[in-house]
Amino acid sequence: MRTFILGFVFLFFYSCNTTETDYDFTTTFEKSNGLKTATYAEVIDFYKNLALTHPEITINEMGETDSGFPLHMVVYNVSGKVDFNNNKKSVILINNGIHPGEPDGVDASMLLLRDLVQNKKFTNLYKNTVLVIIPMYNIGGALNRNSTSRANQNGPEAYGFRGNARNYDLNRDFIKADTKNTKSFAQIFHLINPDVFIDTHVSNGADYQYTLTHLFTQYNKLSNDLGDFIEHNMRPQIETALQNKNLSITPYVNVWGTTPDKGFSQFFDYPRYSTGYTTLFNSLGVMIETHMLKPYKQRVEQTFELLECIINYTNNNYMIIKNLRKDAVSKILEKKTYPIQYALDATKFNTLQFNGFEAEYLSSNVTNGKRLYYNRNKPYTKHIKYFNIFTVTDSITIPKAYILKKGWWNIIDRLQNNNITYTVFKKDSIIEAEKQTIKYFETRKNPYEGHYLHFNTKTSSVIENVHVNKGDLYIPVDQKGIRYIIETLEASATDSFFNWNFFDTLLQQKEGYSAYVFEDKAESFLQENPEIRKALNLKIKNDTSFAKNPRAQLNFVYKHSPYYEKSHLTLPVYKVY
Repeated sequence: MRTFILGFVFLFFYSCNTTETDYDFTTTFEKSNGLKTATYAEVIDFYKNLALTHPEITINEMGETDSGFPLHMVVYNVSGKVDFNNNKKSVILINNGIHPGEPDGVDASMLLLRDLVQNKKFTNLYKNTVLVIIPMYNIGGALNRNSTSRANQNGPEAYGFRGNARNYDLNRDFIKADTKNTKSFAQIFHLINPDVFIDTHVSNGADYQYTLTHLFTQYNKLSNDLGDFIEHNMRPQIETALQNKNLSITPYVNVWGTTPDKGFSQFFDYPRYSTGYTTLFNSLGVMIETHMLKPYKQRVEQTFELLECIINYTNNNYMIIKNLRKDAVSKILEKKTYPIQYALDATKFNTLQFNGFEAEYLSSNVTNGKRLYYNRNKPYTKHIKYFNIFTVTDSITIPKAYILKKGWWNIIDRLQNNNITYTVFKKDSIIEAEKQTIKYFETRKNPYEGHYLHFNTKTSSVIENVHVNKGDLYIPVDQKGIRYIIETLEASATDSFFNWNFFDTLLQQKEGYSAYVFEDKAESFLQENPEIRKALNLKIKNDTSFAKNPRAQLNFVYKHSPYYEKSHLTLPVYKVY
């Protein structure tokens, strides 16, 4: 019996007690000549049988999903057992079916793992690599099978739906973690600590000649040596490896409402997305995006080839990658500041040789307007502008630690689920810290993944003696999750917990006043605080609308008085330097 050493007990376990001849490992994809994709049940049965037959494979249940079915983790290791707490090999994590209507990676991974165990040449070739596959991440969406929801896609015959069992798009959930799927993913991710993370997708958008496009983690936000490595070493070498297979690839064609020949920008993967999240922990992220209009068979086969190129590259460079990751936290701390907002630099660009189709605008046969038409009889190869340089627009001085008030259990749960280490205060204390107040924010008018997102958030801060209670959290930043800590607890960061509405109760005043009662208290307060009276008079003098609004004037006094509640707009997150 094989042992899988992970530090905790799995829900079930598969042993090698049968022979390969008992099973037919021809996939649904192959049996249909590339027209069909496997169902969820077929996928899991395939991997279970592969694990029963080959000691290199282990499959385990790794937590719940919103569907009620468990999330599975399949591990390939030539030596048959892995202690992820003491692993020296490179680790690659492939996540499939986050959007089950885009199942290319589901079928490609099945073919890949079968080939690895059936061809013994890989035993020595991949002796330094552990391959981990999540065979179907969005199980609820996979079970919601149909043939119509991907209106722009050429096959397969039937497929899953984008939303999960609760209609969440799981590739927007990695920070807010509203779903059980995301919580279980985090358990897998932090257990195996992958050096490289791959997510498999199918694109929407323009038409062009490529079957394959890639979306590597945006290198400017990685900064340090990891950013340089992914942009100047990893990406070009993988592109070259594909060219050696007579396959071409281009960056993800990030155009909406226009055409690629005008140029396009790199997609900026915020932490809400899978590769944006995984790089918060310094894993190198690659998103594979096949082209929706290419035949399904072609898409799966080329996904297979790209997966093989990435695995080969990682296997050959694993020590370099591990050393870069090991030094990543110290490199961040050396800089003293951390960027929390970026903007595309529209004045700088690189040049791509792009293989596209001429775009034309024809009279629509459906509406009374014009429609965009890509003429496949007019292919072109031309140089276009590729904007992939992002500059920092806002940054913070990296604190020594953050303090989080203990009542915010929903945030504490997420910190724990992401292996963020902290201590708790053993007694009430007074700490010199930076208090933060929300000064400005805007809110989306339409719901987005169960939230009304804030944006353009600005804070003000002051250093003062802060009263902390027994049980409050002290979160040092000098740890592997430094990026996660800063990106979630800094309110102005794009995917902060504030912007995802975790602190919305603080935006509403819980107490108020009756004007006729407060008038007398306000008069006494101004007499005792002439500097506030002076500030009030100055605002009346310089602000015309304020001068015409006695209610606003009284509210000005109230907000400067001790009667105004301290919690309003004040974050329960403090910074220690």
